[in-house]
Amino acid sequence: MDQPPRARLPLILYILIFLSLFYIFFGPNRARSGTIATITYKFNPGIGNSIMPRLHVDGLDAALAGAATRFKTVILTIVNKAYVEGDKAMLDIFLDGFWMGEDTRPLVDHLLVIAVDQTAYERCMFLRLHCYKLKTDGVDFVGEKMYMSEDFIKMMWQRTLFLGDVLKRGYNFIFTDTDILWLRNPFPLLNLNDDIDLQISVDEFNGDQWSEKDQLINTGFYMIKSNKKAIALFDEWYAHKDNSTGMKEQDVLLELMRKGAFKRLGVRVRFLDTVLFSGICENSRDVRAVVTVHANCCRSIKAKVQDLIRIMHDWQRFKASPIDQTLQFEWSNHSACIESWKQ
Repeated sequence: MDQPPRARLPLILYILIFLSLFYIFFGPNRARSGTIATITYKFNPGIGNSIMPRLHVDGLDAALAGAATRFKTVILTIVNKAYVEGDKAMLDIFLDGFWMGEDTRPLVDHLLVIAVDQTAYERCMFLRLHCYKLKTDGVDFVGEKMYMSEDFIKMMWQRTLFLGDVLKRGYNFIFTDTDILWLRNPFPLLNLNDDIDLQISVDEFNGDQWSEKDQLINTGFYMIKSNKKAIALFDEWYAHKDNSTGMKEQDVLLELMRKGAFKRLGVRVRFLDTVLFSGICENSRDVRAVVTVHANCCRSIKAKVQDLIRIMHDWQRFKASPIDQTLQFEWSNHSACIESWKQ
């Protein structure tokens, strides 16, 4: 027999209360996770590649845990004072990319900014990002480090050492230079199959994502899985630091690749097509597909800022154009970066 309307009222109220509580406790978490959490479930390290559990938890562990997805995947970038100050700071431009990109805003919740000085750390905290201050004993990383200067090379090796430590803590990550605009969410285009360990950008793409031949790798953007093979690669890479005078870490990794280190260690590598993961060295040929734009092949922060702003304006122009006009789209000339090599 049907219940009278008054008898059904408490049941309806209970259902509404339950749904409200479910949304409060679970809804925002799912929103914060965005697409990255649903995609990176495949990236959960398997038992065969498990890393030894840490008995001591420090500040970095806490910072990584705060930014990572539940499958221990995090986005990392490193900044110093030179990248957070100025009329239009590099860090601000970097964040503008997430704001204006397609499906990129939720990714900021999984971005951990590594600051190498107090000014950079305070700026990061002011922006309410996930922040961690990296201690660099006896090394000054505060000001701009001109490309291939002695301090620049030291900073790159310090970065390599730190990122190797992140792998040893069991975290998969995308490392991204701060001079990269994320115009689209890269995760749907990154292959998270178990047999791929490293996916890395290149200055110029040779046309084959699996071929090492003539690939000019760029360590400014890559995704790597935390496993024993990847850790062994980072250990061997960093071990060459003192025997590579005048070479930046990227050059050393390229040399290791050419000597067969990837194959010897069993590291499966995918090289990212510049149509999708592009830069000033080689423009994407298709603005409708491009995911990231890197201010590579550029010598100074000032020049990078000028050309990244132009690229952002190009992106806004593309987004505002009728579909039939996007076929004629062309990137602006990267004149500031070109001129930076003459100074």
